[in-house]
Amino acid sequence: MSSTQPQDRPFFTEQHSEDVVIARAGPNANPRVKQIVDSLVRHLHAAVKETEPTIEEWMTAIQFLTKTGQLCTDWRQEFILLSDTLGISMLVETINNRKPAGETESTVLGPFHVSNAPRYANGSNICLDGKGEPLWVAGQVKDVAGNPIPGAVLDVWQANEDGFYDVQQKGIQPDDNLRGIFMSDEHGRYFFRSAYPRYYPIPDDGTVGQLLRTLDRQPNRPAHLHFIVSAPGYLPVTTHIFTPDCPWLRDDAVFGVKESLIAKFHRSADAVRAERLGMSAPFWEVEWDFVLRREAK
Repeated sequence: MSSTQPQDRPFFTEQHSEDVVIARAGPNANPRVKQIVDSLVRHLHAAVKETEPTIEEWMTAIQFLTKTGQLCTDWRQEFILLSDTLGISMLVETINNRKPAGETESTVLGPFHVSNAPRYANGSNICLDGKGEPLWVAGQVKDVAGNPIPGAVLDVWQANEDGFYDVQQKGIQPDDNLRGIFMSDEHGRYFFRSAYPRYYPIPDDGTVGQLLRTLDRQPNRPAHLHFIVSAPGYLPVTTHIFTPDCPWLRDDAVFGVKESLIAKFHRSADAVRAERLGMSAPFWEVEWDFVLRREAK
């Protein structure tokens, strides 16, 4: 029980509201939780004092959060979208993945990653719906000294030509369309066939879309491929690679673009090379290396 007696606790006042709330925590409070809640209370109370919402406005905010929770399902996470569109996901990601120069930078996971995607041999085609322009993706996984990392696992996924992930279109797209897991070879190389990525809107038919429209913001994500790259003894990286020609690079709805992650995509009409790669011409190709850092011992 708290050693603070009820008569010792301050009464609520507008001027000292945050102090009154923070003082209610007992001596056995979890220190880390208390640190986070104390900071949250200070900032929330400061925001309320600054904006002075009406009772109706505050109830609208509560209803907004309630509806956001009600929209969450096994494959749709409206709270992740809210965190993403407020820039919080990217901020947390960046704070927890500060990278030295030369190491592949991270970005947001996003709400559409699926565990246990199919495993493919290098060179396989993950585009199962046949839509979009053919894309050849290749590169190397290496350490910060430039040494290849064999046996690295690359988990890749992307939206299709119509701007949807397979989990958004059950029964329309083939299951596991445009997602798969590859392993780097003895030289750290990986390579696979896919489809040229296109920009797409985040789901905007819920509370997050309503908020974006109210703020006169657009919902689009620039064209990209998702990757999670990992290897034993190395720190994994969750990242994207972006096409350089996308009009939304500087206006990503979830703030996920870092300049170092914009790749160079080349369009080729070389029919001989396309046939050798098991593709039709014209096709796109991108060469992209991932640089991992060893885990601290």
